[in-house]
Amino acid sequence: MPSKNRGYIINEYDALKKVILCQPQYMTIRDVINETQKHFKDEGIHIELALEQHQKFVNTLKDYGIEVILLPYHKKFPEQVFTRDVGFTLGETIFVAEMANDVRKGEEDVLKQWLEDEEISYYNLLGDKIEGGDVIIDQDTVYVGMSNRTNKQAADHLQGLLPNVDVRVIPFKEEYLHLDCVFNVVSPTVALIYRPALTDSDIQLFSSRYDLIDVSEAEQFTLGTNVLSIGNKQIISLPVNKEVNEQLRRKGFKVIEVDISEIIKSGGSFRCCSLPILRERNIK
Repeated sequence: MPSKNRGYIINEYDALKKVILCQPQYMTIRDVINETQKHFKDEGIHIELALEQHQKFVNTLKDYGIEVILLPYHKKFPEQVFTRDVGFTLGETIFVAEMANDVRKGEEDVLKQWLEDEEISYYNLLGDKIEGGDVIIDQDTVYVGMSNRTNKQAADHLQGLLPNVDVRVIPFKEEYLHLDCVFNVVSPTVALIYRPALTDSDIQLFSSRYDLIDVSEAEQFTLGTNVLSIGNKQIISLPVNKEVNEQLRRKGFKVIEVDISEIIKSGGSFRCCSLPILRERNIK
């Protein structure tokens, strides 16, 4: 296990100890970059409510003993609340990639500055288009979604850097922003899935590895798959996703309901809003 000031992640469900967030101070739908934003463009985002909801998320994480780092926000980055996409921790390495979309380019520099200030080393994936929302880690397997933000070149580069890990490329329908909007692993044996977005062969692969919880079309729209596991079968989820939450509870999970409905108007929920850098082995 590395020293506490370094990153360490080998899956999506060990006990979360340290995570990077950013307040939605300047969150706005400036340029429509996903289907959810298209739906809410005319309605817009109520910043005060978004900030209040985000603070409740931060407080919930702290209540469970998780250290929360808040990156500085900047007016030129309206999507900065979605810290997951700027990088990802894999093993003891924090990877930082170039953002693919113009509205998000430069966010990675804020993360790199914080890492440098903290004297935390990172691997700069220069030239690679890969976002953390497309990277789902489960022990020696890394699922990498092929989206408008992540390409095969980046997945191949990652495989070359990590010869002991199986990097599995997962294509999905392009109208869905990231892989974690349609698939998410929440324990060694359970995963959430929205089947219509995925190929039959990948559904078969996931079925062979996990007990799958199906997410309905309505709850996919409210990002039912985009929950955050904080370890020991505890999941942070939106209250509106009643079917997902009930299925999780039936499988023995403690579901912690937090309302960030204002933030999800921009196309991301709890997983999108969090960049875990340290998890420890579950006690249970």
